[in-house]
Amino acid sequence: QYLVLTGESVAGIAAANGKILWQAARKGKTAVVPTPIFKDGLLFVTSGYGIGCNAFKITAAGGKFSAQEVYAGPQMINHHGGVILVGDHVYGLDDKAGLKCVELASGKVAWENKSVGKGSIAYADGHLVLRSERKDKGTVALVEATPAGYKEKGRFDPPSPSGQEAWPHPVVFGGKLYLRDQDVLLCFDVKGK
Repeated sequence: QYLVLTGESVAGIAAANGKILWQAARKGKTAVVPTPIFKDGLLFVTSGYGIGCNAFKITAAGGKFSAQEVYAGPQMINHHGGVILVGDHVYGLDDKAGLKCVELASGKVAWENKSVGKGSIAYADGHLVLRSERKDKGTVALVEATPAGYKEKGRFDPPSPSGQEAWPHPVVFGGKLYLRDQDVLLCFDVKGK
């Protein structure tokens, strides 16, 4: 099934025919962007504008699905930068607190760090690649993906040809880091020696 987060709800949609298998009320505000995360029957969603996050337990019985809310709160308020699941923890750049690590099952914040501020995130080789949305300097940082604490491995300020906010997610592929800035694509060699 496909998992869909809208401005009014979160739902499971049958891939075979588009039928709604289950739906739970979950009101967003203005823009609802981040992709839902699912593991071991638990669905995690988040959005910005002060809304925060929710987790739902999705169960199936007698050929029918149901969703029951497990927790809701401000543990992760993510506008557009997305969240990443690594192991049993969700990582994302919170609108106000910077990088946060949240335990998926409980919603407990393991740690938070201002890091690069609000922005977007990617994952590669045990590390998070963070990109600040700031238009004056869209700092990129490499942080170890561990619930043990914030462990930054390095950072740099790429050129910002457009001078606009950097909302596109970083992409890591084949030892290269790709950053889009409006109509410019920057490529950096990040392959380890």
